[in-house]
Amino acid sequence: MSRRLVIVGSGIAGLYAALLASDAGADVVLLTKGGLEHSNTWYAQGGISAVLPEPAPGDTVAAHIADTLRAGAGHCNEAAVRLMCTEAGGDIAALQQFGVRFDSGPDGGPALGLEAAHSAPRILHAGGDATGARTARALIGAVLARAALGTLTVHTHAHTTALQRHNGRVAGVEYLQDGTLRALAADAVLLATGGAGRLFGQTTNPAVATADGLALAVRAGASPADLEFFQFHPTSLVAGATPRPERLDGPLLISEAVRGEGAVLVDAGNRRFMKAYHADAELAPRDVVSRSIALHLAKLGNPAGHVYLDARPIEQAHGAGFLSRRFPTLTQKTLDAGIDWTRELVPVAPAAHYWMGGIATDLHARTGIPGLYAAGEVACTGVQGANRLASNSLLEGLVFGRRAVEDFLSGDGGWDAFVTVPVALEGQASEPDVPQGSWQSSIGGREGAPEPFSREALRSLMTAKAGVLRSGALLCEAAETLDRWAAVVRPDAVPGSADPAVHEDCNLILAAQLLVSSALARRDSLGAHYRSDETVETIPLRPKASLSHD
Repeated sequence: MSRRLVIVGSGIAGLYAALLASDAGADVVLLTKGGLEHSNTWYAQGGISAVLPEPAPGDTVAAHIADTLRAGAGHCNEAAVRLMCTEAGGDIAALQQFGVRFDSGPDGGPALGLEAAHSAPRILHAGGDATGARTARALIGAVLARAALGTLTVHTHAHTTALQRHNGRVAGVEYLQDGTLRALAADAVLLATGGAGRLFGQTTNPAVATADGLALAVRAGASPADLEFFQFHPTSLVAGATPRPERLDGPLLISEAVRGEGAVLVDAGNRRFMKAYHADAELAPRDVVSRSIALHLAKLGNPAGHVYLDARPIEQAHGAGFLSRRFPTLTQKTLDAGIDWTRELVPVAPAAHYWMGGIATDLHARTGIPGLYAAGEVACTGVQGANRLASNSLLEGLVFGRRAVEDFLSGDGGWDAFVTVPVALEGQASEPDVPQGSWQSSIGGREGAPEPFSREALRSLMTAKAGVLRSGALLCEAAETLDRWAAVVRPDAVPGSADPAVHEDCNLILAAQLLVSSALARRDSLGAHYRSDETVETIPLRPKASLSHD
């Protein structure tokens, strides 16, 4: 009898892993809480980075490794980075075998784009700025074809609520579908649930990004890592500043590739300001650009405001019609919002985009709990370091999704003993006294009248006190409020709830607590984690040293 692998999530890591495992003869069950297309992958525009067998002139795998390490601010796991960049070509070829078609250049070969902090063109696109959707659509088609043949099982609108454990290992999942709580046994589980952008007020993530996988793993005893590092994409369309916001069907990220083609950032006075903050200006790493925008707006006395993306130089350089050909989706969506970006400025602001931290995994995508794998944004392989290099996220999902499958197929030896996370982060109503100076005491007390919990209140809190700019005082205020909410919105009080939103609320609060705790523990600024009360960022590259509470 085939061993069963349950995969939770339908982004690039989950879909790709499901196909590989199914084709290898495993019994694969894929669960996703929405439709198969409901994932961060679907909305990815920038592309997939990879050095191909025939790279751009001057590009090498070594250069890709160096760029990734540099963007990660010295906090990357170098072994993981080398592995990902070295193995990228094979996974790109596999994507093509599953039906993904990348854009071609004038010579008939792959069209390779340049994006921020990359030293050479190495970004593959599919459908211009629709790379995520085109890639996901092809993989979904392949998954559904196998499901029709009976070689793979798919359950949509199935919200995983818990991991089952037996004799110290993960042995299955519990999930909610059609108002009924169900259980599914497995030889192993791969979490590929994506990120948690819905923690913040402005995000590029869809509604499904509610930290479900992280919360599931932590409650089962897995260790998180690097949760203080949350990347804010610098240029998300500010819907409220457009003429027709009602015509937008969700958050709109203005891809890094637009700045790579020559777009610049200006303030309300039409002044280009990025050169004053970094030598690479608009092509600086994402954390630098996001922080520079936030600092510039604060300097102008409008911290909650926005700046503008000026894409007109692109048309001037490449001729009329270039923007619509290169960025067809963005051109249409900005037009829908009432902006002709060939003639007008586009209002943008930083938005929560990607969590570098996640469930700690090794080079085989194994967590610390036997039987539990994690891949994609939900995992922390150490590849992304303190700040993700543009277009490395889809690649990471591919490489480590595949490596999880390879490890599953070969047996599961080599698992480390798992570490239990303190119950204080589960919203326990009565906790033991915590000594002053411990990490638990650092996240605030419980005095005062509690503020009622709501998703909107959570997003406002995290944006104001744990967003692009942070300080110890703001983080402590956030932690105190989160503790109070967690004492009321408790996972042990709703294990059998038939409302997925109730489970999501618990997951979001736990994720917020973990993020704030990690941000408080790291007192220096590094990469995407910026402490205004410690403004000197550590620049020299150094060995990775995660702050995790175990």
